[in-house]
Amino acid sequence: MHRLAFARTAVAARIVANARAPTISPRIAFQLRHGSTKPSDERKQVLEARDDLQRDWDAKVITYEELKPKTEQPSPDKYLIDVREPDEVLQGSIPSAVNLPLSVISSAFHLPAAEFKEKFGFEKPRPEQELTFYCRSGKRSTTASDVAKRNGYTKILNYKGSWLEWTAREGQKPAA
Repeated sequence: MHRLAFARTAVAARIVANARAPTISPRIAFQLRHGSTKPSDERKQVLEARDDLQRDWDAKVITYEELKPKTEQPSPDKYLIDVREPDEVLQGSIPSAVNLPLSVISSAFHLPAAEFKEKFGFEKPRPEQELTFYCRSGKRSTTASDVAKRNGYTKILNYKGSWLEWTAREGQKPAA
């Protein structure tokens, strides 16, 4: 029985060994491969749009000199948003800033306008409204800028100098 099984296996092995796979010239293979992976124009546009939405950290960085006039003459169409936690904000904040902690920012952007105002004390930003984010040192404001972009906001500024630079320039001593 074993000999018969071996014979069948050997015969099958000889048949497989003698069988030839169809050969394709390298030139044809390249053309097939090249043509098969080329995205259509429509697909290319969809992929570029997706990449734009997924690109991280590309909010325009604003300097102290650019921010200072905005704090002296605040506008209801422009928000300066402090993304520090409420206990950090008690140490001080930039004039005209509103607090929207990074820990809740993503879910906050999905709240209805009335609920947003009740919870945070200011009108929910509109997608076309200018938003400037800051935090203590610039890391969380960068993340907040990205979260805002992913939620459809388009006019996003990031004050990377944040609270530490503001207090140094204004002559205030930041709380530790």
